[in-house]
Amino acid sequence: MRKYFVLVLLIGLFSFTRYQQETLAIGSDLPKADVKMKDVSGDLITLAGAKKENGLLVMFSCNTCPYVLKNRERTREICEYAMANNIGVVLLNANEGYRSTADSYAAMKEFAKAENYKWHYAVDSRNEIADAFGANRTPECFLFSSNLKLLYHGAIDDNPADADNVGRKHLKEAITETLNKKDISLKQSRSVGCGIKRKS
Repeated sequence: MRKYFVLVLLIGLFSFTRYQQETLAIGSDLPKADVKMKDVSGDLITLAGAKKENGLLVMFSCNTCPYVLKNRERTREICEYAMANNIGVVLLNANEGYRSTADSYAAMKEFAKAENYKWHYAVDSRNEIADAFGANRTPECFLFSSNLKLLYHGAIDDNPADADNVGRKHLKEAITETLNKKDISLKQSRSVGCGIKRKS
């Protein structure tokens, strides 16, 4: 019985850790910059092509996660702020495990329309970009400089569960400091949200 329990524990641990990729380090180059991905517009896009003069914001998101839904207004706010300051924005849906249901391409199009997205929302097929970034949560944010070096990785702010009690807007601060050519004061924070649904 004890051997069986240990075996089950090891299998569970392997299942949990095999997708815990090493997270992209601050200062790293943007990986998979030229991989083509299908956007909800119907166009094929690349991360390199989405970059604007002042950089690129990549956010792993989806249609279904309660934390994504709690952060809808904050997502719109920060994406609009980035776009207004000439930073490209790409939201990526890497939920391959839900691709035939609530995170299908058709559902993504409906979600983007309902949320009035004015930026890219694209399919991360086979989790290729998420794996390269070491992304595991939704929402999870990666801010890159104008020369596509990673400046910030983590959460939108310090209270993903409660918008009324946010003390610091981490991502907005990072963008503002970048625009003012200052060093980012907080380069990493802990992403809180749902696990990306990879296929087993």
